[in-house]
Amino acid sequence: MQKIKIVPEGDSSILVVFEQTICPEVNQKIAAAAKLIKAQQISGIIDMIPTYCSLLINYNPLVISYEALRDRVDSIVRMESRTEGGRKKVWEIPVVYGGVYGPDLETIAEHAGLSREEVIKIHSSQDYLIYMLGFLPGFTYLGGLDERIHTPRLATPRVRIPAGSVGIGGSQTGIYPMDSPGGWQLMGMTPVKTYDAGREVPILVEAGDYIRFIPVSEEEYLSIKKEVDAGTYKVNVEEG
Repeated sequence: MQKIKIVPEGDSSILVVFEQTICPEVNQKIAAAAKLIKAQQISGIIDMIPTYCSLLINYNPLVISYEALRDRVDSIVRMESRTEGGRKKVWEIPVVYGGVYGPDLETIAEHAGLSREEVIKIHSSQDYLIYMLGFLPGFTYLGGLDERIHTPRLATPRVRIPAGSVGIGGSQTGIYPMDSPGGWQLMGMTPVKTYDAGREVPILVEAGDYIRFIPVSEEEYLSIKKEVDAGTYKVNVEEG
């Protein structure tokens, strides 16, 4: 049986707390619970926010009481289940590495004692689990970065990091979904918009999905960017 507890979080949220361990197995349980609850279409639920070890559910207390929601959620999350029968959804994100697109790639390579090419190969050879979204809309917290390329954050954060920048901050890697300040070491850039306020579904990915970085040339990057700007580019998704 899963070790789960449900507690109130303010007057209009509940927190479903799973095992307090950051690992793919716990994250899979959280993703499964979120999908099961969503499928039930429970009146009063406003949104759900998965985190590393918990699931925050915001609700309208004028529509459903805390007790009623707690009981419904409790029965759902205790179901023995797997997300889509254990199927894995991988978003293939093209990235141009180095140069003006990744000004800190040399720093990352020097810190690791590796060549630029080795860093790129290591970074793009892993499927990264999206543990949670946060900090900014669509900002992905990814698990699985190879220890060889763990790199400390910048001593002085940048005032502006361009949208689409791919970076490393300590033991994590991720994509900046919009222009923002930030202290991660920048190694590349993707033309794909992981967040677009004008899109029907603004955030491209979900917690529980995976991201695979695909190295591309500058020419390929610019070509894809034209398609993205025109609204004709479709990110390749591998499911299995």
